[in-house]
Amino acid sequence: MPELPEVETMKRGISSVVGCRIAKVKFPPCRLKPISVKPSRDQLRRHLPGCKIETIHRIGKRIVLGLSSEQSVIIEPRMTGLILLSDPPNSTHLRLGLRLESETTPWLWFWDRRGLGTLQLISNEQLEIRLGSRHLGPDALSISASDLYECLKASRREIKVALLDQKAVAGIGNLYASEILHVAKIHPQQRCDQLTKNQYKRIQAAMREVLNEAIYYEGSTLSDGTYRNALNQTGSYQNHHRVYNLTDQPCPRCKTHLIDRIVQAQRSTFFCEKCQKRRP
Repeated sequence: MPELPEVETMKRGISSVVGCRIAKVKFPPCRLKPISVKPSRDQLRRHLPGCKIETIHRIGKRIVLGLSSEQSVIIEPRMTGLILLSDPPNSTHLRLGLRLESETTPWLWFWDRRGLGTLQLISNEQLEIRLGSRHLGPDALSISASDLYECLKASRREIKVALLDQKAVAGIGNLYASEILHVAKIHPQQRCDQLTKNQYKRIQAAMREVLNEAIYYEGSTLSDGTYRNALNQTGSYQNHHRVYNLTDQPCPRCKTHLIDRIVQAQRSTFFCEKCQKRRP
């Protein structure tokens, strides 16, 4: 966490800063693990003031602020990062503040409880090199069924593990991979090279269904309460999870089998053995 729906929600939530000029860069004192900042904090304090935020878009699980200086600020929230317009949950884990020349949205904040997030300022040319097709797969909301099939059809990896590979398809993490495969009726341990074209069509359709539904509900705020939208409010998609973290509860589709939990690539996977049968 956060995954594509949460980052997309953050992106939409801060859309009001487009057109605003950065007046000041603030790195609040923090005694905890520092986030990765490139170039240095001093360089960002010099280069960012005076720049106008011209665009905001999402690349996979990253927010990209396009600047008038033909540069981009890339914010990667990783596990516990939040991008906020309102006051953050607390000041202890506050990592960055951008003071804006705006009466309605005076500050853009980056808050990160575990300090795993990253902040980069790079040229737009470097942006294409670092986050282009050589490093990231097609976005999970736009990839076609045929492209998904071509990308994964020869892989001997289990499909759940393959969906987490950002070079194959960008934006999906552990939570939504389980949800997608349940909707698609695909066993998470089925090997990619054993799946048919029709099954890939079901996976691609399930991706759009699940991710768009999660965006509608502004993402999932789990039991640790960390994830918040740009106004420091919880998401509600956790109330609509089908299998994630619901071990031993009845499957919402068949109503009879209890949801199972296994471990794949050191991550928990949740599924229904009855609805998601594995081919021998």
